[in-house]
Amino acid sequence: MITEVGRESVEFTGERTAGAPLTWGQQSIWHSTRWLEDGDPYFNLPWVLPVHGRRDLKTVLSALGALLDRHESLRTTWEDTPRGPVQQVTGHGELRVEVVEAAEAKPREAAATVAAELAATGFDYARELPLRCAVVCDSAGRPGALAFALTHFAVDGWALDLLAAEWRALLTGRPLPAPLWHPLDQAAFEQGEGAALGARSLRYWREAMDRAPATLLGERKEQPERPRFVKVGMESAALAAAAEILAARWAVSTTSVLVAATAVLLGEMTGQRDIALQFIVGNRHDPRMRAMVGTAVQDGLFVVAIPDGHVADAARAAHASAMAAYRHAHYDPAEQRALRDEPGRPDLSAYFNDVRSFPGWPNRPRGHPAELTGRTRTFHAGAWDEVDASFFLSTGPATDTCQLYLLTDTARLSRAAAEAMLRAIETLLVTSVTRDVPLAGIGGLGIYEETR
Repeated sequence: MITEVGRESVEFTGERTAGAPLTWGQQSIWHSTRWLEDGDPYFNLPWVLPVHGRRDLKTVLSALGALLDRHESLRTTWEDTPRGPVQQVTGHGELRVEVVEAAEAKPREAAATVAAELAATGFDYARELPLRCAVVCDSAGRPGALAFALTHFAVDGWALDLLAAEWRALLTGRPLPAPLWHPLDQAAFEQGEGAALGARSLRYWREAMDRAPATLLGERKEQPERPRFVKVGMESAALAAAAEILAARWAVSTTSVLVAATAVLLGEMTGQRDIALQFIVGNRHDPRMRAMVGTAVQDGLFVVAIPDGHVADAARAAHASAMAAYRHAHYDPAEQRALRDEPGRPDLSAYFNDVRSFPGWPNRPRGHPAELTGRTRTFHAGAWDEVDASFFLSTGPATDTCQLYLLTDTARLSRAAAEAMLRAIETLLVTSVTRDVPLAGIGGLGIYEETR
């Protein structure tokens, strides 16, 4: 049982109160929110921070206040104006924090439940701070974890890792150097010298779209499900093992191994040699952005021509195309939308997103991939009436198994085909560990019938 036992106020003080246009990363999120209903929590991120050591409530709240003092993104609101959307940093204020007691559960486990509850309601971007927080205590009243809900306007996965790295030091009172780059600084950069970088990225987009197929997935004849958009998941230690082995053998990343298998399967399923996917790109190449708490995520465009030869050749081609996509994903979103809206441009509603913080799966079980396939499981992961994607493959953050999630528009790809696609990725890569699989002979593996 989780019981609220009180509320506290955490005061914060920053160095500046100021406003600016949105950064390119914030603009990308802003545009995506336009097709959501008011109060929709789609862009909310539940998150948990452990409380290391035997800290009292005062110490924990002080450390939380230090995070707010340090990072302007956590003190920012966003609103539409006649001149367009703007971000506004608040220099002084307070955050109301719930204090709850988890009498019959471990604080970290209870914090995950509380974080999900906090994230279940959309933020009022113009009036509400971009985070909600609760301190979760054990039965003795000692803090064990913090539960958060944050809006994607304020943070992305990289930013959460930065905050987690600072958290232990702040709990102990150890001083940290002041952050030197905030979203306000990033917005000024993008309005000035960064504009040339954006123009270079858009030139790449124009060339890549010229190579992309008009559409990746055609319309099915059957009626779609209700809700129309279905998400299925798979957890596979076998796939994790195979991807690590093949990445080392082929001198590419595990991300490239996964996306190559996806592209090969899509090519076999659709009969197309050119495969286009939008990547979700972190955009942390600039050292200043690597240290910025904010959201920098934008779409990158991956277009690969499936070569002749073996799966290894496809992986190397995919790796080169992925690097190009990652290098050219920082641009003015309004200019990118104008480019995409030009007559004759391709349908780019298929996506790939690798959310992992590690290049592999360091805690996966040992063993040959073929021996681990018996542990694989697939499952239903959600359904929605409307999503701005026809195909969205993503990884999960687990370090002990490869988590894959595939969201599909069932008017284009059925639930059964989506589950078969996930299994096919595993089969293709596990088979590739023991022999070179020729691309011309993949149909002989017997993994495609359900995806056709």
